[in-house]
Amino acid sequence: MGILHDDVVIITQAEKEGDPSVITINCPDKTGLGCDLCRIILFFGLSIVRGDVSTDGKWCYIVFWVIGNPETRWGLLKKRLVGTCPSCSSASGISFYRSDLQPPKPPDVFLLKFCCYDRRGLLHDVTGVLCELELTIKKVKVSTTPDEKVMDLFFITDTRELLHTNKRKEEVSDYLKAVTGDAMISCEIEMVGPEITACSQGSSFLPSAITEDMFDLEMPAELPSGSLTSRSVSVTMDNTLSPGHTLVQIICKDHKGLLYDIMRTLKDYNIQISYGRFSIKQRRHCEIDLFIVQADGKKIVDPSKQNALRSRLQLELLRPLRVAIVNRGPDTELLVANPVELSGKGRPLVFYDITLAFKMLNTGVFSAKIGRHLIGDREWEVYRVLIDEGDGLSVPRNKIEEQVWKMLMGWE
Repeated sequence: MGILHDDVVIITQAEKEGDPSVITINCPDKTGLGCDLCRIILFFGLSIVRGDVSTDGKWCYIVFWVIGNPETRWGLLKKRLVGTCPSCSSASGISFYRSDLQPPKPPDVFLLKFCCYDRRGLLHDVTGVLCELELTIKKVKVSTTPDEKVMDLFFITDTRELLHTNKRKEEVSDYLKAVTGDAMISCEIEMVGPEITACSQGSSFLPSAITEDMFDLEMPAELPSGSLTSRSVSVTMDNTLSPGHTLVQIICKDHKGLLYDIMRTLKDYNIQISYGRFSIKQRRHCEIDLFIVQADGKKIVDPSKQNALRSRLQLELLRPLRVAIVNRGPDTELLVANPVELSGKGRPLVFYDITLAFKMLNTGVFSAKIGRHLIGDREWEVYRVLIDEGDGLSVPRNKIEEQVWKMLMGWE
């Protein structure tokens, strides 16, 4: 007998506004499952306020307490979570993620050409529509013409895998028309080759000074305004409390995607969580206890491996993303970068948060690009936004950087 398909994920919605809803997941285990689940929850705009994870190495039981909003599509969320869980037939053995395994077939990539009369907040509204329709932005090029028109080129994939149909294309066009009204000039969607989104892009060169500053994997001396300090994150490891597991204890301030940042780091290190507990205390202070093992099922006893994992966790919690304002000739450019998982997935909703910050500041975007860059031994997703300074930059540079950082961290 196997577990019923409907019982793999059970969502109990909150009875009162402000109370957490409960997501219960009961399925076969695999290394990186927690990361994949947290990524989906983050994509749906939910905050995890408490969590419990336990596994015997073959089967896992996970409970997340999440805070959402009235617009949360709970049925669709359940469908996406179920689709991420391993099938019940895989419970005979645990599946560890390895970067050298045969990668899955990449999704079809489509080019959305969107032309519209410009206005403040337009880019965020368009990005919001794409997120609502579960269209993942792989690459974007946004430009503004002298006659106040914008031509947006979005290279996207469809989570629902229906964008090859005319019905789905019409749905996207109708949603964009609804949010832009008579300002929309045209909307075209066509399939392109996946090589368009390849990591190497000769036209998207990053200056070495930016590379050295933004992508340094050492603990920085200074962090963005309103950010954390090295004392804000405590990561300790203990091998004395369990005969078969290493205990990792983390104390830090909460931020958007916190549990995802922890889980993706452990996934990249091929670490399995046997038991874990996460909770938010007063003033958004978080406490996380994780009992972990390596891919070989043993605790981490090598001091160098312990130090490497501890340092990486601390750095990823201090700087889950990199934000900088730089000069690009006479213009001002915002750069935001986040590390890509070894599985090739990037952090969700980054472009959505960036454009929302600009909309809140009533600041225009002249052009924007998203690209993947291999820097050192890591791949990064880099967002480059050229700020519209047609009437002069009315908002101070440091205010833009601070606002973007706060939106990305969920501190607004």
